[in-house]
Amino acid sequence: MTGKFATRGLVFILMLSANALLCVAQSATHREIAITIDDLPAGAADHMSGSEILEMTTKLLTTLRDQKVPAVGFVNEKKLFRMGEVDDRITALNMWLDYGFELGNHTYSHTSLNRVSLQDWEEEVVRGETVTRMLLEQHKMHLRYFRHPYLDVGRDLETRRQAEAFLAERGYRIAPITMDAWDWMYAGVYDDARRRDDTALQQQLVSSYLSYTTAVFDYYEKFSRELIGYEPKQIILLHGNWLEADHIGELLDLLRKRGYQFITLQDALGDAAYSMSDEYVGEEGTNWIDHWAITRGRPPQNTHVFPQWVIDRSNALHHQLPPSPTP
Repeated sequence: MTGKFATRGLVFILMLSANALLCVAQSATHREIAITIDDLPAGAADHMSGSEILEMTTKLLTTLRDQKVPAVGFVNEKKLFRMGEVDDRITALNMWLDYGFELGNHTYSHTSLNRVSLQDWEEEVVRGETVTRMLLEQHKMHLRYFRHPYLDVGRDLETRRQAEAFLAERGYRIAPITMDAWDWMYAGVYDDARRRDDTALQQQLVSSYLSYTTAVFDYYEKFSRELIGYEPKQIILLHGNWLEADHIGELLDLLRKRGYQFITLQDALGDAAYSMSDEYVGEEGTNWIDHWAITRGRPPQNTHVFPQWVIDRSNALHHQLPPSPTP
């Protein structure tokens, strides 16, 4: 009997040692990521008062500042101009700079390059930089980043290259993304649950969002290693909404557990991956790992599936239909 107990004890110790080594290996993984947040001053600005936008912005930026996480916010200036609320909305935008963050251009009215002429799109870019440039200059900063609405870079390569040349002439660096967990799809459903004080649904949405984020990172970390031989400095796409304002701390914790350190967008763009050949064009925008893969003739396969119940609830809200039951 003594020998059996000793053997079991040795097996147990070896299992503990193996688990400890695995934890050490995971914690030793060094990854870097830049945080970018689109659709400022708020994704749902048409349905929010200026005071609510200020409240949301304060909560979001306080978490980022307190955790010393750099970020760039991308602005749709059309959302600033609502009768009686312009001052509050511009104040919310200025808070980004007062808190030590940076702002970029996301066109005036979130216009897709795939849906208008190149000339009209260029006018949207110029019109979308007026207030943002002024605020940056007041903080002795320069407007230097542009993010394509919908990630649409053009239906054909000629249009894409002409648009890129135009942006370069105006002093812009394009802000690509590599990670996108569709927080915007969750956000509308979350806002509705928040207004109704449905805490159970809010938590279910947050849990689903974090799980889906994990699936996205699992897939694209592995895919990037297979595609280019390593994991580049990542750039994640988020949006200005209550989901992030209330829960971005949980997202940051998830990323830290995966070994990520938070870096500036400028640092991320210093990665050689962002200089690789990229000839992606198409009707739908996508992340830049997909760009590189499709350029190399290796499009992503068997990608993660977004939760259908969230899509159904979002569509129901949009069309004012009864939502389907949650799983």
